[in-house]
Amino acid sequence: MNDNKFLPKLSQNLLDILNDEEYYDITIEVGNDPYIKIFRAHMVILHYRSTYLRRILSTIKKKNDGTLVHIKLSNILPEIFQIILRYIYSGRISLEEYDNSDIIDVLFAASEFGLQELIGDIQSFLVKTKADWMKSNFNLIYKTSFENDSFLELQKFCTDLTSKEPDKIFKSPNFSSIPENLLVSLIQSNNLQMSEIKVWEHVLKWGLAQSPELPSDTTNFSKEDFKTLKNNVRQCIPFIRFHNLSSEEFSDKVLPYRKILPKDLLYEDLLKYFMNPNKKSKPRIVTTKKIDINSKIITIQHAELISKWIDRLEITDEIENAYKFRLLFRGSRDGFTHKKFHKICDNRPRTITIIKVNNSNEILGGYNPIAWKSNDYEFFGATKDSFIFSFKNSVDVESYILSRVKSEKYATYNHSDLGPSFGVRDLDLYGYTGHCNGTDYEKQIRESTDKFTVEEYEVFQLIN
Repeated sequence: MNDNKFLPKLSQNLLDILNDEEYYDITIEVGNDPYIKIFRAHMVILHYRSTYLRRILSTIKKKNDGTLVHIKLSNILPEIFQIILRYIYSGRISLEEYDNSDIIDVLFAASEFGLQELIGDIQSFLVKTKADWMKSNFNLIYKTSFENDSFLELQKFCTDLTSKEPDKIFKSPNFSSIPENLLVSLIQSNNLQMSEIKVWEHVLKWGLAQSPELPSDTTNFSKEDFKTLKNNVRQCIPFIRFHNLSSEEFSDKVLPYRKILPKDLLYEDLLKYFMNPNKKSKPRIVTTKKIDINSKIITIQHAELISKWIDRLEITDEIENAYKFRLLFRGSRDGFTHKKFHKICDNRPRTITIIKVNNSNEILGGYNPIAWKSNDYEFFGATKDSFIFSFKNSVDVESYILSRVKSEKYATYNHSDLGPSFGVRDLDLYGYTGHCNGTDYEKQIRESTDKFTVEEYEVFQLIN
């Protein structure tokens, strides 16, 4: 018997209840003048389906004189609330029916009303079916994704795009309105498939757009106009690789804006450089060895950094080994049990464990150069090359803590009742729960020593 075959009928019955004009016990006034709409509903359904509405209703004492309870929701459009209300009753939503902008509004509303399962479903829908639209409207998606800690899939989409296809963002129609910190990150990228003169022109375009009152022709600029533009792009200037320009490009495109360049540290140095007939430029597009990884948690940038840690390189060094991160285990796919982890990952050397901490942007992980084992008794693995790490913010690759093993005899802990474990609780997993409060590694990788819960975790084997 299919236990789910009656759910469509139940869903339709609940929608019929929503449309009922006799047994409702609450009215909801939605919107602002002049666009207000009144909805009828049932307190018991709202109470159990929405944490936000539950908090509102808990402050209202139900009247026994037959008078309807009435609440006001002014911070949502009536048409968006109607979509949310139908979902609350039916548990169904056909996102294909709505415009892309409406879907974004529904996502915000789902977050406001505490509909966690809908938040995840909308994000997956956008990533799978609206990727091209999101690239064309990157600024909106970027701004949306970081306004709420629950929008993790959108955040990952944005970080992946900035690391893999930064030039796509420059070509977005909304490029001029991207945040300054994102622009700085983009122009630092070695993956930017764009000539340096184009990078410079885009930075100028962005800087001018921040102050629309500025003249379009520099010959009409006043001293204050140059000062304004200089202030707009001052965070970007240090990352423009002016030495990659030709003499003609420097003369035609940069000299007219020389007043926005730091005179002592940059402008005079550039003049000397372009007057030197033996000058040699360095290409922006660095031919680095490509990292191959398929992860739901980390990006190529994270993987590149981890690869450098494995090879004990400095962060500024070029990657020596183009490791392939072969996915062995994924909790959401294989189950979070320690038995499944050992069945799949035992006896495989050189593995990286990546952990996504639940309800946060935090990433934890560890490198085990030797093989995991299953034992019913205490057994430590000895190595001097293991390390554990964390990224406090998954979208900020520089927010890391790297901690190498100091008690080599206790580098890894193998037990059939535990998942991947480093040291004595320096980092260990037990199902959906983990700890980071040991002393066998150089430093703590979390601020808190309390146990944490796992949203997702992956184990990769490194292949040369």
